[in-house]
Parts: sequence; C-alpha cells; structure tokens
Amino acid sequence: MQLQAIIIEDEANSREILRNYLAKYCDEVNLLGEASNIKEGLELIRRSNLDLVFLDVEMPFGNAFDLLDKIPDRTFETVFVTAYNQYAMDALNHHAAYYLMKPINIDELIKAVDYVKEIKTKENALDGQVLRANSIKAEGKITLPQQDGFQVLEVGDIYFCKADDNYTEIYLEHKKILVSKTLKYFEDVLKPYAFARIHKSYLVNVAEVVKYKKGKGGSVVLSNGKELSVSASKKSTLLSYFQ
Repeated sequence: MQLQAIIIEDEANSREILRNYLAKYCDEVNLLGEASNIKEGLELIRRSNLDLVFLDVEMPFGNAFDLLDKIPDRTFETVFVTAYNQYAMDALNHHAAYYLMKPINIDELIKAVDYVKEIKTKENALDGQVLRANSIKAEGKITLPQQDGFQVLEVGDIYFCKADDNYTEIYLEHKKILVSKTLKYFEDVLKPYAFARIHKSYLVNVAEVVKYKKGKGGSVVLSNGKELSVSASKKSTLLSYFQ
C-alpha cells in the first residue's frame, strides 16, 4: 500500500535530506507536503488524509507534543525525527510509532516505514469488523500468590490485567483481584495463552477482544464492553492475532 505522508521540520536542510531518502529508499511513501513550523504543520494535517507524519520535536513557537495535543482524534502514525534522545519517553507517551535520531540512519528509516506500513495494512483489513482471534480460547490455570496462601484461577476467566506500580489488577467478569506481582511477571506467565501486551499498563486476553478502533494510539473493545488503549509500538503484535 502507499502511505500518504508529510514532513514537519523547521530546518530546510533536514527536510531535504529526509525527502531525498524517502524518494530513494521508501517508494511506498507518497509525500503530500512539508511544513516548517507548528502552525503550518497543523494546517497541513487538517487538510490532508494522512497515514504518516514525520515530525521534528524542537521547532520555533512550540514543539511536536504541543502539535499532537491539538489533534486528539488523529488516525495517522507519527515517526519522530530529532537530534535529542531525551524525548523518547514523551514520544512513547504520545503514541509514536518510531523514534529516529539525527543524522538519520537509512536502515532505521526503512524499518520505521515498514512498521507503519504493516500497521496500516492490518488496520485497513480489520476496519469495522467484529474481531475473532486466530488463537484457541485460553485454557489452563495459574496460581495467584496471596497473604494467606494462593488462589487458583482459570486463565480463560481473565479479561485483562492492569499495572499498578509493583502490583497487578486482574479483571474477571464480576470482580478484580489485586496481586503483588508486576505486569511483566504476568506477561511472562500468560505468554503461552495468547495474552497480548498492548500498552505499558495493559495485558489483554486476545480471545476477549471483539473490536479494534483506529486512533492516535488505537484502542480495543473487549467482550465485556471495556475499552483499553493500545500503544503504537504494540499495535503490530496485537493485530497479528487476527485475520
């Protein structure tokens, strides 16, 4: 598929380098336009039907995060291009698909484009569908440590798990259980049962996912009606479970 993209970057030389790299190494990217500041970038985004925005972090009169905060319902993916590595966590929190450091490494640029293309292809194929996971419904049991011993739980009864610092909240149909283990612990324990880490805070039972919504990071709706956010970096793993 062709990715409809724009570049928002205040340095003319950096725009030229990225434009030339995309033309030479990423022929699946159709560059619709360029902007040199936040105001121009916002106008360009609002009048374009986009899949991908290459976005510099530091620009005059604002930064990339100021711009993204003005577009809460965005459906495009964002690749940050910056000379400053201290913004990586902010980029993750703003659902960046990829984070490229200047000077741009061509191999990393190709990986970023391929990742966005993979996400968009899967999203388009699943758009509007009621989802059915390829995997068999989780069957098995796990033990949950408790102060007075442990509790045995059917894996298939878990809808999702939510991080709470060094604890994890496990959500069942009619209750939740707080366990003194990290979400990473349950990610490892539940890996054989088709549970997907969709966000730094969420681990979901894929068999309970019935709908996927495109958005700034995307979200899933579970069979119990609960809607959970999906990080851009976790989209591909989640969508791989579905046809």
